[in-house]
Amino acid sequence: MKNVLVVYYTQSGQLKDIARNISKPFLDNGGFHVDFHEIKPVTPFPFPWDSDSFFGVFPESFVQEPIALESVPSEILHKNYDLILLHYQVWYLSPSIPVNSFLKSDEGKQILKGKPVVTISGSRNMWVMAQEKVKVLLKEAGADLKGNIALVDRVGNLISVLTIVEWMMSGKKTKKWGILPLPGVSDEDIADSTKFGHIIKQHIQEDSLQNLQPELVKNEAVRISSYLVLVDRTGNKIFNKWSKFIKSRKSGRKTWLKVFYVYLFLAIWVISPIVYILHLLTYPLKINKIKRETLYYQGI
Repeated sequence: MKNVLVVYYTQSGQLKDIARNISKPFLDNGGFHVDFHEIKPVTPFPFPWDSDSFFGVFPESFVQEPIALESVPSEILHKNYDLILLHYQVWYLSPSIPVNSFLKSDEGKQILKGKPVVTISGSRNMWVMAQEKVKVLLKEAGADLKGNIALVDRVGNLISVLTIVEWMMSGKKTKKWGILPLPGVSDEDIADSTKFGHIIKQHIQEDSLQNLQPELVKNEAVRISSYLVLVDRTGNKIFNKWSKFIKSRKSGRKTWLKVFYVYLFLAIWVISPIVYILHLLTYPLKINKIKRETLYYQGI
């Protein structure tokens, strides 16, 4: 009997659905025992969000400042797991505060130490640099990263901004204005994610987790957009300055967060389209570098 632990944090329920679908093959097999652990902050974050709260978590999200979490049940904390499936969202180009807090906690490190881990993210579209940060935290916890799955909203970048913000602020997963696509990872992609569970299960049964990621990539577990990688990296540099600046202010935090909101609005709707055009124009000159980066980010 092999023990599998499914760890996730969710507000809307989307990541719980993803976790359930990916773990289905293990639940349908008598050779596995599956435990689920939902990360829960001592002081929950609001959902739906209001504007002040949504932008208020930016500095702490980006600098990965941990918070207090509810304790992990004793039966999970002291069980020896053969595989951990770690599900997370991306907040401001970093792993969400609850997941970051779990990875940095003593209990999280106790669970993860020496264990094979597959990371699964559910995000709008930019996850690459958040995954790089998760890699660092897993290494610090002594975990052994074996695979990565990145599920995203496949709608265009600017449209998904509109739909996701509407979802986060209303708490309702509906079509904005009655015409735009539904926000988040599509129901079809969530249902189809069960195939990744079958792949992971096969590799753990064959004791070949070292060969897992190439097969996940072959089955489209990770799609890389060179344009979004560029925006993600650039955004991290800018967010680093903004977060440090706002956190250093002894007064006027709310005012500076509003200034940041204005900057973010301009960056998304004015600067990013220009960056996209420049990216297309320079793509032929960077194609070899892009190929190398794609292979790297598809890997672990």
